[in-house]
Amino acid sequence: MHLHKSGSLPLITIILFLILVLVSCEDTLESEEIVYSNDFTTLNLANFENGRLFIFRQDTLLGYYHNEEVSVTLNDLPGHNVIKVEVELWIHDSWDGNPDDGVSGPDIWYMKVDGQDIVRTTFSNSPCESLFCLKQSYPNNYFRQNDPKSGAIETNIPGLCLFGAFQRYTTKYRVTKLIKHSASSVKVTLGDELVQTNSPDPLCDESWSIGEIKITTMVVI
Repeated sequence: MHLHKSGSLPLITIILFLILVLVSCEDTLESEEIVYSNDFTTLNLANFENGRLFIFRQDTLLGYYHNEEVSVTLNDLPGHNVIKVEVELWIHDSWDGNPDDGVSGPDIWYMKVDGQDIVRTTFSNSPCESLFCLKQSYPNNYFRQNDPKSGAIETNIPGLCLFGAFQRYTTKYRVTKLIKHSASSVKVTLGDELVQTNSPDPLCDESWSIGEIKITTMVVI
C-alpha cells in the first residue's frame, strides 16, 4: 500500500525534510565575550551617567532612583551581532504595578539599548489576597496581568524607606535580554515612570536600584 500519490514525495521523506529545515534554522552560538561586569563592590562608576552608590543591608547598590534614568556607555566592542544585557534589579517599597489611576500607578520601569525600548513593564510589591491584589506586568511587557512578584529571584527583603521595618517590601529580579546589535558602541539606559501623587515623599515611597549589570557580546549564526 502506497502512502503517497503518484508523482509526489513519500510522507516519510517530507517529514525528514521538515525536520532538517527546522534543525538547520536553529541559531548557533559561535562565540561570546563578557565586555562589562559591575557589581559595584569596587565603587567603580566609570562610563556611567547619573550613577551613584549607596549601602543597603551590606550590599553596595547603584541607586536609588525615582523618576530618573541611569545609563552606561561602552565603546570599542568586539565584532558581534547580538548583545546580552543582564541586570539585577531591586524594587523597593510600595510599587503598585498596573493600576492606571494617575494617583498610584502605573508604576513603570524600563530598559533601553541605544534609545530603543527593550523592556517596558510594571512591578508590584503589594500583598495579593482575594479582595486586594495589585497586578504587575513583569515578566511580560506592559500591559499584562501577572501576580505581584512574578518572576522574582528573592522576595523576603525589607523595604528601603517607607516600609523599612517590614519584610517583603523589597523584591529582587534578574532581567536578561538578548538584542540584535552590531555597532561598535552601546548605551544601556535604565529608568522609570513612577506615579505616587498622594505621597509627601515619593522617593521614600517607591524607588529602585541595581545590584549588578553585565553586558556580553555574542556572535550567533
